[in-house]
Amino acid sequence: MNTFASIKVGEKAHFSKTIGETDLYLYCGISGDFNPLHVDQIYASKGLFRGKIVHGLLVASFISNVLGTQLPGPGTIYLSQDLSFINPVYIGDTVTTTVEVLKKISFKKHMILRIFCANQGGEIVLDGKARVLFDPEMQQGAS
Repeated sequence: MNTFASIKVGEKAHFSKTIGETDLYLYCGISGDFNPLHVDQIYASKGLFRGKIVHGLLVASFISNVLGTQLPGPGTIYLSQDLSFINPVYIGDTVTTTVEVLKKISFKKHMILRIFCANQGGEIVLDGKARVLFDPEMQQGAS
């Protein structure tokens, strides 16, 4: 398990997932977002993206996977997030999420992280920064 002290500025972690149509429809059900850009191929094919696109926040949710399981790791608490959606993601795309430690604020146990997601062609689809609290020792005692 990581500790605040063991994590270094510049350290990175990654998670990759190929997004299937089932993922998209499950997200629609959970979020209630049935925008035709996501679910209606005929409607979406007439628009800017020339087909159905994956919800940006579905892609952004992969960040939580990295934060909570790898870097910083279990016990991470999201404090803030700033995201830019750069390029569309389509069903069948493989998205790789990368988290990099930019800064540590020791007295608060906070970290500033760069987060970006890229598709299988290496194009950045999402870019941003997050601020997290990471104190796994504190979380172990919580009930």
